[in-house]
Amino acid sequence: MLKHVSPDVLRTDKGSDAAVISELERTGTPPDAITEQRLPDSIPARRRRIPKELGQIVLVLQGGGALGAYQVGAYQALHEAGVEPDWVIGTSIGAINASLIAGNTPEDRMERLQEFWRRMQHSPWVEFLGAWPLVGPLATNLSTIAQGIPAFFRPNLSAFLGLQVPLGSEAAGYYDTSPLARTLCDLVDFDRINGRETRLTVGAANVRTSEMRYFDSRDMDLDLRHVMASGALPPAFPAVRIDGDLYWDGGILSNTPVEAVFDDNPRKNSVIFAVHIWNPQGPEPDTIWQVMSRQKDIQYCSRAVSHIARQKQIHRLRHVIAELVRRLPEREQRTEAVRELAAYGCVTRMHVVRLLAPPFEGDDHTKDIDFSPRGIRRRWEAGYADTSRVLELAPWSSDFDPVEGFILHEARPGMMMTAG
Repeated sequence: MLKHVSPDVLRTDKGSDAAVISELERTGTPPDAITEQRLPDSIPARRRRIPKELGQIVLVLQGGGALGAYQVGAYQALHEAGVEPDWVIGTSIGAINASLIAGNTPEDRMERLQEFWRRMQHSPWVEFLGAWPLVGPLATNLSTIAQGIPAFFRPNLSAFLGLQVPLGSEAAGYYDTSPLARTLCDLVDFDRINGRETRLTVGAANVRTSEMRYFDSRDMDLDLRHVMASGALPPAFPAVRIDGDLYWDGGILSNTPVEAVFDDNPRKNSVIFAVHIWNPQGPEPDTIWQVMSRQKDIQYCSRAVSHIARQKQIHRLRHVIAELVRRLPEREQRTEAVRELAAYGCVTRMHVVRLLAPPFEGDDHTKDIDFSPRGIRRRWEAGYADTSRVLELAPWSSDFDPVEGFILHEARPGMMMTAG
């Protein structure tokens, strides 16, 4: 059984990134150890279980390419604390991470997540190029665009022949994602997902109707197509056909699929870890490069703050309805008209823990394709550290207004938790 997986597995046995680069410069070949991952010792995790009376544990994961490494760190902290999700919801890379969690036993999940992200890494040669000042990041990004990621996507050469060249509706993308399909087949057990021990929901956008569709293992059997559809971001990746309809990445409609929890029927008491990897706040840009970065943050944070505020308001109204019905005379409560109105009420309590990935120095509009070991590692470590601190604070253990059915616990600078 794998007891701990650290983001340091992305390092080599020969030490730091500098050691790898030094070896490349000295010999012109990467050290053999670059392909041999190891599991370092770790400090034993403090186990902070969440009381069962608070309800189901839900993990909600945004889309965002390489930024999804933060989500793995967040899950690792939960895993080490003995907090396994009952329900995982994801879009795009969030759907991929979610399938790796739901599609494996708790004992195997970290090992499979580690292996997936190891396969996503740039080659040592690309990492070597990326270490050079000024030109390094540009060279790394150009390599990703030109060559793809071997276990993820590769260029679709036909797409570069011209914008009007017919490719077929299921091949119309600049890249071929069949390598990702093979990777997921290696690492995800869809029979386990359809055994429904851990519920999985993935979001995708219907190409024809522009409607969001959540594919839910509670209601149907899921397979590779559903996860691939959730990550089919146009125009890079081609659409995926499911039951006659084409689907694209759900992130183009809603990249923060927390609404799936509140629209669920029947609702349940829940502790929801909403892991956000795009920052809704940022400085005013004054260069085109900065404009491109800020535009992407705004687009893919997907109005997360306003979505949560709206859900909070709606859920409070549900509680108000339930409280008003409770205060009516019992004879009135039994009338058909009141029973019909009471159905709009709800007494479930939702604790929403919002985890927000921090910005890093050097981040720009290409950060979501930064699959360098260093980039993956620092986001993984941040997710692990942030979630570990939240588990120590256990903000859901305080007393709250009984009419308040939606309690938002949001990390502020310094990791102070605010409830609202």
